[in-house]
Amino acid sequence: MNKTTNKMTNYRWVICSMLFFATTINYLDRQVLSLTWVDFIAPEFHWTNTHYGYITAAFSLLYAICMLFAGRFIDWMDTKKGFLWAIGIWSVGACIHAFCGIATSGITTGTWFVGFEGAREAIGTVENVGKVINVSVVLFIFARFVLALGEAGNFPAAIKATAEYFPKKDRAFSTSIFNAGATVGALAAPITIPFIAKAFGWEMAFIIIGALGFIWMGFWVFIYKKPEQNPKVNQAELAYIQQDDKEEEAPKENEEVKKMSFIDCFKYRQTWAFAAGKFMTDGVWWFFLFWAPAYLSSVYGMSSTDAAFPLFILYMITLLSIIGGWLPSYFVDKKGMNPYAGRMKAMLIFAFFPLLALLAQPLGHITYWIPVIIIGIAGAAHQAWSANIFSTVGDMFPRSAIATITGIGGMAGGVASFIINRSSGVLFDYSETTQMQFMGFTGIEAGYFIIFSICAVSYLIGWVIMKILVPKYKPIVL
Repeated sequence: MNKTTNKMTNYRWVICSMLFFATTINYLDRQVLSLTWVDFIAPEFHWTNTHYGYITAAFSLLYAICMLFAGRFIDWMDTKKGFLWAIGIWSVGACIHAFCGIATSGITTGTWFVGFEGAREAIGTVENVGKVINVSVVLFIFARFVLALGEAGNFPAAIKATAEYFPKKDRAFSTSIFNAGATVGALAAPITIPFIAKAFGWEMAFIIIGALGFIWMGFWVFIYKKPEQNPKVNQAELAYIQQDDKEEEAPKENEEVKKMSFIDCFKYRQTWAFAAGKFMTDGVWWFFLFWAPAYLSSVYGMSSTDAAFPLFILYMITLLSIIGGWLPSYFVDKKGMNPYAGRMKAMLIFAFFPLLALLAQPLGHITYWIPVIIIGIAGAAHQAWSANIFSTVGDMFPRSAIATITGIGGMAGGVASFIINRSSGVLFDYSETTQMQFMGFTGIEAGYFIIFSICAVSYLIGWVIMKILVPKYKPIVL
C-alpha cells in the first residue's frame, strides 16, 4: 500500500458523498407514505388524520427504540458491515409497504393471490369499513417497524464514518454535507413520488424508491475501508484525518481499544445534553416532514401533485442548512474557539430562526407561499442545528462510543417525534370536527397554529438545557 505521495488525496470526500446518498435514500423512503396517503391510500383504506397519526407516531416510537440499540449494533459490527445491515433492512421495509393492500385483501376477504389492482377491487367490496381500517393500519405499522429498524442505523453509522474520516474541525461541515441528503431526499420526493403513484399505483412508488438502497449497497461494499487500511488514502491525507489522535490517546499497535459500556454512557452529563437537544428538536423536523403535504391539502385544498412544486421550493430552501457546517469552522479558525464552543454559538444563532413559525399561520391567509417559505427556513435552521449537535458527540466522546451515544440521542428524538405525530393527528381531527377556536383561528387551522407555536420555541429551550448541562468543552477520555 503506497502512502508516500506528498500531495494529499481527498478520498474522505468520496466517503462523505456515499453518506450523503445513503441519507438521501433514507429520507426518500420515509416520505413515500406522507406523499401518497391522502390521495391514494386513504380512499382505499378509509383512513383519517388520526389513523395516519397512529402510523407515523408508531414509526417514531419504533425508530426511537431501535435507535437505542442501533448505535450499539454499529459500534459492535463496525461501520462497513453495520451500514450494510442497516440499509438492507430498511430497503426491505420500504418495499414491504407495497404489499399491505394485498395482505389487507387476504385478511378481510380471503382473496390473497391477486395483483395490486385486484386487491383494491376486493377491498372495495368489504362492507365492514372498520375491519379494513384496523387491518391496514396494523399492516402499515408492521412495515414501518421494519423500515424503522433499518433506518435507525443510518445516522449512528454515518456519524461514526465521519469521525473515522474527518478531524474534529471538519466534522460539522462534512456532517452538514451528508445531512443535506435529508433535504435532497425531501426535495426529490414531492416531484417524483406522487407522479410515480399516479402513473403506476402507490404500491410501485414504495417498490421503486425502496430498491435504491440495494443499489447503494453494491457501491458501499467496494468503496469503504478504514482510512489506515485504504489504498486510496495516502500518508498526507491519513495524517490530516488523524490529527486529533493525540488528544484521544490513540492506542498503540496491538493495544486493546478501550470501550465504554452501555450503562456507563448514561453517567455523563454530555450524554444527557445531547439527548436533551435531540428530544427538543427532532420532533419538529419530523412534523414538518410528515405533515407538510397534509397541511397544504387540509388548509389550502391542494392535491399531492398540486403541492409538488410548493414542497419542492420548501425543501429547496432547507438546502441553506449547509451554512450550518461552515459557521462553527469560522468561529474555530477565525475566532480561536474550541470546536464545542464554536458549535454552541452557531446553534444559538440557528435556534432563533424557527421563531418565524409563529407567523406561518397568521400570514398564511395572504398566500400559501408565506408558510411554505417560513417552514423552509425553519427546516434549514433545523438541519444546520442537526449537523452541529451530531458533531458535538465526536467532540466529546471517544470514537469507540460515538455510534452508541448517537443512538441514545436518536432514541430521545424519536420519542419526541412519537409525541408530536400522535398528538398532531388527534388534534387536527378534533379541531376540524369541533371547529375549535384558538387565537383567532378556527378548525384545523387552529390545530396547526398550536403545533407551529410549539415548534417555534423548541430550539431555544433545547439550547438552554444543553448549555446548563455542559457549559464548557469537556472531552471524555477513557
